[in-house]
Amino acid sequence: MLQITKSDIISPNLKQIKRYKGFTLIELLVVIAIIAVLMAILMPSLNRVREQGKRAVCIGNLRQLALAWIMYSDDNNNQIVNGAPLGTPGEATSGTRNEIPWVGVCWASNYASGEQLPEETQRKAIKAGALWTYIKQEKLYKCPTGTRGEMLTYAAVDAVNGYRRDGTNKPGVFLKKTTDIIGAHSLRIVYIDEGWVTPDSFAVHYTQEKWWDDPPVRHGDGTTLAFADGRADHYKWNGTDTVQMGKDRERGHPSNDYVPTTDEGKSDLHWLQKGCWGSLGYTPDQW
Repeated sequence: MLQITKSDIISPNLKQIKRYKGFTLIELLVVIAIIAVLMAILMPSLNRVREQGKRAVCIGNLRQLALAWIMYSDDNNNQIVNGAPLGTPGEATSGTRNEIPWVGVCWASNYASGEQLPEETQRKAIKAGALWTYIKQEKLYKCPTGTRGEMLTYAAVDAVNGYRRDGTNKPGVFLKKTTDIIGAHSLRIVYIDEGWVTPDSFAVHYTQEKWWDDPPVRHGDGTTLAFADGRADHYKWNGTDTVQMGKDRERGHPSNDYVPTTDEGKSDLHWLQKGCWGSLGYTPDQW
């Protein structure tokens, strides 16, 4: 008679257990270390790709604004839409000039310290603006990397019927009509990405070699801009002092306007002044 022993029953199971033996602790640590190294290598590349995608969206937004700016002018006998909203939050007025600005007031009185208007008030301001007829999408008025809670991060520059400051009321400099533009439309800046909401329009000196508002540092040590021909692009600052100053003053503006300290910094300032005003209203210092 065939006899089955206890060992005959247990031994196959024991062999099966040994066959499926797991990783040792050392092997697991090695795998984790390899994954950590790969992540350290890949993350910067992934972040760059993500940032490039956001920059592309920002450029697309600015292109839409520039095209709306052109369409408004075409529909209004070449008049340029007012670029300097003033007055009551949520409303679109231009002070004594009796013009409807491109958007209404979206900033709080203490904006430099981070105070924000309710989002509903900001929506009301955007919809009250003259360009809402042409761009009825709230997301196009803000860069995807803009300050959270602020629905407007783009600003018109002073020169395109913005806030009138000293020394700029000259033909071809302060523009009221697109026909006033002297030179190529592709070189005249219309909108700039500031990354946060600020009052009236973006200011840069015309008759002096120094900044007024601070240079926005956006999307990789530069900024995105829209031009009078409907084009939008990213400009990378050349001066390390431009980048450092822009980062140091990101949400605030000291009373003393910044004077560039390097040739590259001066080049950045001159480029932006020419883009805003069409020319320099002074003779630059010798380099």
